[in-house]
Amino acid sequence: MTTAPQPVIEATVAAAPDLVWQALRDPALIRRWHGWEYDGEDGLDEEITQIYFDGVSEDAPARTLTLQGGDRFTLSPCDGTTTVRITRAPKGGNPEWDDWYEDITEGWATFLQQLRFGLERHGLAERRTLHLDGPTGGVTAAHLLGVDTVVGDPGSGFSAPVATGDTLSGTVWFRSPTQLGLTVDAWGPGLLMLGVLPGNPQRPGGGAQVIVSTYGQGAEEFAALADRWGSWWDTRESAGSCDCG
Repeated sequence: MTTAPQPVIEATVAAAPDLVWQALRDPALIRRWHGWEYDGEDGLDEEITQIYFDGVSEDAPARTLTLQGGDRFTLSPCDGTTTVRITRAPKGGNPEWDDWYEDITEGWATFLQQLRFGLERHGLAERRTLHLDGPTGGVTAAHLLGVDTVVGDPGSGFSAPVATGDTLSGTVWFRSPTQLGLTVDAWGPGLLMLGVLPGNPQRPGGGAQVIVSTYGQGAEEFAALADRWGSWWDTRESAGSCDCG
């Protein structure tokens, strides 16, 4: 019988291994990079407990962490930085999650970039987050927003007027075949992650998602941003039918 290879996701973080390990073992720090806020503070806090602490096996001296579902974190020092590697558990090991296996793999890639950004650029300071997702008829979030024309390797600068009415400027942070990460100067700087949601039986047509992370914004400023971006996302079906770029 052929066994499918286990996906491996990794990112190199410009921080010492001890700092990265702390970011994986302190719940208050995890919530400053993992996922996004939802349903008040209890929602994200409960998710963090379930993923990073319930049934988890850790080896602090070796800096390895094996989650309940079998996904394994390994931290390795590398020339003053830390390589964070996640080796996914084999698909089929937890059948009730098989339909979401690709989603979880994509999610880990996103969250590692959020960890890297939060540590390198803000020392894991407090953030405010906005999450938007849903079906887009095969149109990417980058196209709907108007940043699919941003080119260049990570570190390249960009400036673009986007469909929300904002003009975003910053640098390319991360790029993969399914995700685009951009730093946004006006958000602290902040991080904008745009990704594809894989299709599955519950989501036959797939979809797209947007994660906004801002730093240093007050409640009113962030509420205005969330309202503006939420209104744009609510019109994504009509936006997806026109030429955005």
